[in-house]
Amino acid sequence: MNRQQYLSDARYAKVLEQMDLLQIMDVTTTRQHKNGTIVWKLPIKNEWNNGSLIEVASFKRGYVRNQNSGYSNYQLNKCETRTTYHKHYRYTEQGTQEFTGKYNKYTGKARILIPIEIDRLEYLISYCLKNYYIKHANLVPNGEYIPKWRYDSLADAARLDYENKNDEVADFRNEDAEKIKSLEENLDDAVGTIVKHETYYVKLEDKVRDLENKLATIKRIANVELDN
Repeated sequence: MNRQQYLSDARYAKVLEQMDLLQIMDVTTTRQHKNGTIVWKLPIKNEWNNGSLIEVASFKRGYVRNQNSGYSNYQLNKCETRTTYHKHYRYTEQGTQEFTGKYNKYTGKARILIPIEIDRLEYLISYCLKNYYIKHANLVPNGEYIPKWRYDSLADAARLDYENKNDEVADFRNEDAEKIKSLEENLDDAVGTIVKHETYYVKLEDKVRDLENKLATIKRIANVELDN
């Protein structure tokens, strides 16, 4: 499906808007399109298949599936409990089967099909938001979100190193001038390291803030979808 086809209807256009926001790509082939199949590629790595990007798909028969995050494709449709009754047979002396007039009750689960395509796509958006974007925020390859405390720890280590070297300079202030010079050079290196770490930290902090904003936007979309 191309962008023009998405824009041909208000509900499809809304789905396309959300796809653009979430950086979802439509990777449907011509053959799949003729079969009524739509395939999306998410910007999130799965934990299977060498960390390839997650792909989900909508099928004309009413199923939605994950295409590449397990041994085989698996269905994402919701399940419901279904009860069926099967005729009970017994063998006669002649070796044939005859109906006893009784029925065996069987209770199991079955997938709830989604027959309308736009309903499947809207369901996929909601499912991906909840199960991939929110639960697996750290797997967004472009974000590589890393907890802030790791970079706080780096900065603290650099400051401690600076303080230790500064103390060494004070202790040996009256000793050999060459040794003091060497320590001062080490101190300059430590200061340079602090500057580098703090600069790196500021950039990462901006990156974290950007990811937090994206996550907040994703949650907002998810809430809207759930309310609908």
